[in-house]
Amino acid sequence: MVQNTPISTLTSETRIMGTEDILNFYTADNPGTIGNLRRILNQGKLAGTGKIIILPVDQGFEHGPVRAFGPNPDAFDPYYHPELALDAGLNGYAAPLGFIEAIARDYAGILPLILKVNSHDLLMVEDNPMQAITGSVGEAARLGCCAIGFTIYPGTAYRYDMYGQIQMLAEEAKAAGMAVIIWSYPRGQDITKEGETAIDISCYAAHLACQLGAHIIKVKLPSDHIYQEEARKIYEDKKIPIGTLTERVAQVVRSSFNGKRMVIFSGGSKVSEDQLLEETTAIRDGGGTGSIIGRNSFQRDRKDALMLLRDMISIYKG
Repeated sequence: MVQNTPISTLTSETRIMGTEDILNFYTADNPGTIGNLRRILNQGKLAGTGKIIILPVDQGFEHGPVRAFGPNPDAFDPYYHPELALDAGLNGYAAPLGFIEAIARDYAGILPLILKVNSHDLLMVEDNPMQAITGSVGEAARLGCCAIGFTIYPGTAYRYDMYGQIQMLAEEAKAAGMAVIIWSYPRGQDITKEGETAIDISCYAAHLACQLGAHIIKVKLPSDHIYQEEARKIYEDKKIPIGTLTERVAQVVRSSFNGKRMVIFSGGSKVSEDQLLEETTAIRDGGGTGSIIGRNSFQRDRKDALMLLRDMISIYKG
């Protein structure tokens, strides 16, 4: 069966799984949670393909409104983003409490909403960042959300506090029939900038999110840098392929319970369309579930964003 085949040996044909194939991996969840995962997987132009693209708009909190929305002033309006997600045919929209509250009355039940329940600002320099709890499962239920989103920083001095927080929130969310999405971003004073996206650290970050109970894991695209020397010995001894982005994506997916958890990759800061489409192809070919793309969509002119998202969807469709 496909689910018992190592990711490294899968072909592009055997990697294709539909909604129900993926949901079969989530054997511990109640009907409410499965139903909400099904809502995400069956939404928009990628419905039923086993691939997803989510629009996250937490950058106003995380980076500041001018940096986030200044390049496209229309994006200051909370309604701009769910309309973009719907018109592009995306699978869901994730944002902090304020943005979700502003639009939930009109979009709950129409577009899968994801409440980001913790947040971090950039008002001061921190060697060891920590996120604040800025939302709750109760708020997510009140607003008709199908999932909560939570960021962890593996590597920060406060990582164990964050692990404990998401464990409690995930338990509550699952009991309420919601899905759990974890943003897993390694950072802290003892991890270099290069190390944050190193292949071994990216695999570790994805695996930690799986072990903390995430249904969907969000990580950054990995580089071919190896950060931990003990990991380097295994990569070299076993000749694990990491030379191409597709191979590195496959290793992150393999670290996510051998492909039994959905892994989506961050688009990051705005890049060229060609680069983004090349990355999308690598995610598809490496067995990734899809993309979570914010600044690369809402910082573009709306027409350009819709064209870009159309091309990404076309790639994921195969």
